[in-house]
Amino acid sequence: MNFLRGVMGGQSAGPQHTEAETIQKLCDRVASSTLLDDRRNAVRALKSLSKKYRLEVGIQAMEHLIHILQTDRSDSEIIGYALDTLYNIISNDEEEEVEENSTRQSEDLGSQFTEIFIKQQENVTLLLSLLEEFDFHVRWPGVKLLTSLLKQLGPQVQQIILVSPMGVSRLMDLLADSREVIRNDGVLLLQALTRSNGAIQKIVAFENAFERLLDIITEEGSSDGGIVVEDCLILLQNLLKNNNSNQNFFKEGSYIQRMKPWFEVGDENSGWSAQKVTNLHLMLQLVRVLVSPTNPPGATSSCQKAMFQCGLLQQLCTILMATGVPADILTETINTVSEVIRGCQVNQDYFASVNAPSNPPRPAIVVLLMSMVNERQPFVLRCAVLYCFQCFLYKNQKGQGEIVSTLLPSTIDATGNSVSAGQLLCGGLFSTDSLSNWCAAVALAHALQENATQKEQLLRVQLATSIGNPPVSLLQQCTNILAQGDKIDRRGSKIQTRVGLLMLLCTWLSNCPIAVTHFLHNTANVPFLTGQIAENLGEEEQLVQGLCALLLGISIYFNDNSLEAYLKEKLKQLIEKRIGKENFIEKLGFISKHELYSRASQKPQPNFPSPEYMIFDHEFTKLVKELEGVITKAIYKSSEEDKKEEEVKKTLEQHDSIVTHYKNMIREQDLQLEELKRQVSTLTCQNEQLQTAVTQQASQIQQQKDQYNLLKVQRGKDNQHQGSASDGAQVNGVQPEEISRLREEIEELKSNQELLQSQLAEKDSLIENLKSSNAASSVHEPSATARDSEPVVELKQTKSVPVQGENEAVTAANTAELEGRLSALLQETRELQNEVKVLSEERTTLKEQLDSSNSTIAILQNEKDKLELEITDSKKEQDDLLVLLADQDQKILSLKKKLKDLGHPIEEEDELESGDQDDEDDENEDGGKD
Repeated sequence: MNFLRGVMGGQSAGPQHTEAETIQKLCDRVASSTLLDDRRNAVRALKSLSKKYRLEVGIQAMEHLIHILQTDRSDSEIIGYALDTLYNIISNDEEEEVEENSTRQSEDLGSQFTEIFIKQQENVTLLLSLLEEFDFHVRWPGVKLLTSLLKQLGPQVQQIILVSPMGVSRLMDLLADSREVIRNDGVLLLQALTRSNGAIQKIVAFENAFERLLDIITEEGSSDGGIVVEDCLILLQNLLKNNNSNQNFFKEGSYIQRMKPWFEVGDENSGWSAQKVTNLHLMLQLVRVLVSPTNPPGATSSCQKAMFQCGLLQQLCTILMATGVPADILTETINTVSEVIRGCQVNQDYFASVNAPSNPPRPAIVVLLMSMVNERQPFVLRCAVLYCFQCFLYKNQKGQGEIVSTLLPSTIDATGNSVSAGQLLCGGLFSTDSLSNWCAAVALAHALQENATQKEQLLRVQLATSIGNPPVSLLQQCTNILAQGDKIDRRGSKIQTRVGLLMLLCTWLSNCPIAVTHFLHNTANVPFLTGQIAENLGEEEQLVQGLCALLLGISIYFNDNSLEAYLKEKLKQLIEKRIGKENFIEKLGFISKHELYSRASQKPQPNFPSPEYMIFDHEFTKLVKELEGVITKAIYKSSEEDKKEEEVKKTLEQHDSIVTHYKNMIREQDLQLEELKRQVSTLTCQNEQLQTAVTQQASQIQQQKDQYNLLKVQRGKDNQHQGSASDGAQVNGVQPEEISRLREEIEELKSNQELLQSQLAEKDSLIENLKSSNAASSVHEPSATARDSEPVVELKQTKSVPVQGENEAVTAANTAELEGRLSALLQETRELQNEVKVLSEERTTLKEQLDSSNSTIAILQNEKDKLELEITDSKKEQDDLLVLLADQDQKILSLKKKLKDLGHPIEEEDELESGDQDDEDDENEDGGKD
């Protein structure tokens, strides 16, 4: 308030004094009038004065206006006037036409008034509650006022909204407002709200912001839409940039798939409006936010895979190869594709397969490299292509091998019809444009990055320099150009070519003793390097001197002493005589002290404001950081220390080989153990299956037995039925002895089915007896009368001779009937015999299967016992190996301690390997316990 009064005190008297009095009167009316119309008219008058007399209205009326918001909420008109007046006081948007110093003063006014307004947090909460009103005259000025507050003092207002109940949720409702002006201003409000506040960004994202914003973008026409699309894209960037939680939510919600239609631009030549270029540029940047190298590797990788699976990468590659695309969109598309494929093998493989729509088709990589080594192309485009090439090769040994193979003699196209990537890189490396030299050298260095195989392969590359002269190696040609220095007239920076070549050579020789030997084999190289380092040159040349010192240091540190003339000790003596150790180390330090070194070390993308800044490559800065310290220590070591170090190294190598041998043995035994476990599991499974089969067979046998018993019962009932029929015959008084015998035979048949054959013979004899007895029935009739019942005796005594003839006829008929029944019984008996035979055979078969299953189970049990014994032996042997490894570790630790005592640094890789070994041993011990 003191500041505000000072500003007012500095203003001149006169008309402004009259306006101040008017404002005071209006404020009094607002405060004291009992009629709503009077208060409304007073607030309307304050609104009309608030733009021109912002300071006076702000000082005198703000408190009264806030009071109106609290007490007159039922009248939307007066609330709208009050909100508009507060907006005019706080906002700086209307001050564009005034002078610069007035603008600065105006901005100070805006922040001061904002500070007064938010000093009472209830004022912001009141404003949030007013935004729930659907009335246009309340909601719209409320949105504008809150946006202005956020622009003036964003962090403070964000904090108030964050702690306000449902504060963010109320603001999210603005995106669903059917009135476009409120919806669009709501997007601007959320832009200001989400800026640099991760907590609010998460709340907004979980309030379904992604769905609503993507819907708005689609409704507005995607890339062909207007400024609303631009605002939505900026808000999406706010929500996703540096916010891993929201990025994961975006990916898991399948929103990446909804981005694909944005990039279906086609080959139309209808022209690109400035708004479309802006929209597409923001869309590409949004893709890059999701796959930025600064994101956690796992998050980036999952987004890269999703972009390939939904076809987004393919769509971007289509834009890459399309015609008529504006240069800045093409450049940003190349950068986007770079980060979508960086370190992702699947995406890198796809990119390698992309062809340009030319005749004949050429790989996209070749077409891009043509642009990189073409000095007529825009600088930013060439930088983008270099970045794309670097990302294609990043952690991609397969791609590195394919690039290097295009330089090898066996793969070069003899017809000359097609240009390969390797030929383009060599052409750029030896052109007269220093920028092409640098780009090609760095690109080739990335083909060798952390790949010893390709470093050795590149030594095979031979170049034909001129007709009639023998070819020279690529390594030799690089050193030849380096030695020529500024003698060749080149366009561009004086040192750019030499810096590029030195970075390539340092990358090539590091961790590759064979390449070091090839380099030292040329007797001119070491004198050239020592000469460069020893000279006292200007500031521009200091970087070249530092790089020469690094290259010479690499030649010492990775020297395997295979060349007698350039042993490690001889090279160190040469440095001491020609340069001096302290001077050498000082020159080596020029690299990391260079002003552009730290800039290049921050991000992988080669992003330079102009060509002269293109000095360092990001991956090379990591190499310098890794080697600077070890080279310094190597230079100061004495020959005795070197010898001791070599001995310790050999001892360590021997121990490492022993450890490796035992590790391999343990691995093999682990594999055997796993195989045995698999076999046990398989056999156990087979055993269970066989036991199940045996159980099923036993169940089937029981079912057959039950059916057999049921059949026996049914046959018994049939025989009983036949027996009752026979009883009826006996009642008729015909042959009771024979019928009694038949009944006995039937009972014997039911109880003894094994004697069916003999019973059949007896039945045959019985039939014969029946036939013979039938013929003599009249003779035996009197003797039979004693066994007849009394009614029959009486009948025989009273009947005459004709009746006696009738009895003979009845007996013959009964005998014939009995013969028929016996014949039927004989047939049924044979059928029953056959069924019994079949059942017996089935029972025998099932018994054999059961015996076979039991024997298989016994065999499997034996095998299982053997396997368990072998597993026990393997565990015991593994425990012995682990004890032996532990002893080896102790020896290695003591040897490393000796190395440290001798002043030899223990490299991180050794320590990591030791750590890995310990981890592996722990895992093996756990496995043994299991």
